[in-house]
Amino acid sequence: MCTYAKERRIAELAVQRAAVLTDKIYKSQVVGTTMKEDKSPVTLADLGGQALVIATIQHAFPGDAIVGEEDSQVLRDQKENRDFLWGYIKEVLDEGKISEEELGTIKDEEEMMNLIDKGNHAGGRTGRFWALDPIDGTKGFLRGGQYAVALGLIVDSTVQVGALACPHMPVDPASPEDAKGVLFSAERGQGVTARPLDPTSTAPGKPISMRSISSTADASFCEGVEAGHSSHGQQASIAKRLGITKPSVRMDSQTKYGALARGDADIYLRLPVSLSYEEKIWDHAGGSLIVEEAGGVVSDAAGSPLDFGVGKTLKNNKGVIAAAKGVHATVIAAVKEELAKPSL
Repeated sequence: MCTYAKERRIAELAVQRAAVLTDKIYKSQVVGTTMKEDKSPVTLADLGGQALVIATIQHAFPGDAIVGEEDSQVLRDQKENRDFLWGYIKEVLDEGKISEEELGTIKDEEEMMNLIDKGNHAGGRTGRFWALDPIDGTKGFLRGGQYAVALGLIVDSTVQVGALACPHMPVDPASPEDAKGVLFSAERGQGVTARPLDPTSTAPGKPISMRSISSTADASFCEGVEAGHSSHGQQASIAKRLGITKPSVRMDSQTKYGALARGDADIYLRLPVSLSYEEKIWDHAGGSLIVEEAGGVVSDAAGSPLDFGVGKTLKNNKGVIAAAKGVHATVIAAVKEELAKPSL
């Protein structure tokens, strides 16, 4: 049996180092922002996180490809942005909180931009590649909400390793105002762990699992903040069908997968908002494995497994449903009923 213990460790360290950078830029309150053609915000922290994670993967596994979301054009076009970001990356590298021996380094601005541009793999049915979202939840990042540095290793269409760095997530959900920053990681068949994200912490990874429930009446939803990502109205109707009365937990990004994995909530619905929209693989690769290894089931709205082997998107799937194993089939039935209702 092939194991991915080294890949899991490298993934943990990669997202952890990237999160040091993104948190520095966030706390500086000098967030550089531009706009993509699709009008979603992308920050310079996004680009810096991509550079650091790809530097790590290239150092540890030089033959591996990366499916990323960003390119370096805005840095090549604007020296001010380039200098701003390089200053923060150099600061993270100079601090040396995480060993460069395992993670490698970046020698200058040109290498920084070249690394960002290596995230251009197209994905596919066979082979080995990483799916990276250096800031999953950019709107959450900009408003001070939840975001994640998300990374997944896909081998022959199957996610084998997942890691999420969640800088704003409470370490202890019972004490939400105390220490923040959680690092989740999973290897297929080997379970999932969570530990403090702080690089100076010596706390070991603690095995976690979803709550074991057999009735949806005992469940709670974890929903996205942005209505544009999933229909809150349809989710409310599904909750009523399932007899769910607990208030929903709302947060941005793949942090929701981490919340389910450690038992903060039980069901995550990302319903299709249009027939043409295709989910991106980097928005679900790492997080979906973390829920599966915590004892959950992740599928599309029809109950079919997510297909990570058809390029950069989940074009063979519509919607994403994650739930505790004991209630997943019941949730899918309610989702199908809701989606079959005629639109007004």
